[in-house]
Amino acid sequence: MKTTKICPKCRSNDIVRIDGYTGGYGAGNNVMVGISVFSAVNVNRYICCRCGFTEEWIDLEDLDKVKNSKKAKI
Repeated sequence: MKTTKICPKCRSNDIVRIDGYTGGYGAGNNVMVGISVFSAVNVNRYICCRCGFTEEWIDLEDLDKVKNSKKAKI
């Protein structure tokens, strides 16, 4: 949905993006990769307004921050 602007489930193009954010005490739509809110990585949501399907994406420039965090595991 991020690049095609089309829902993969219902084929609708009624898509909205909700930007990730980090609020006080780590609140918001984010991944905490450290112990403070300054280490949070925001997660953006794409939502189909027809069927409710959602996708979550992290910006490419933040992927190394996630990969190199002590919390990263396989």
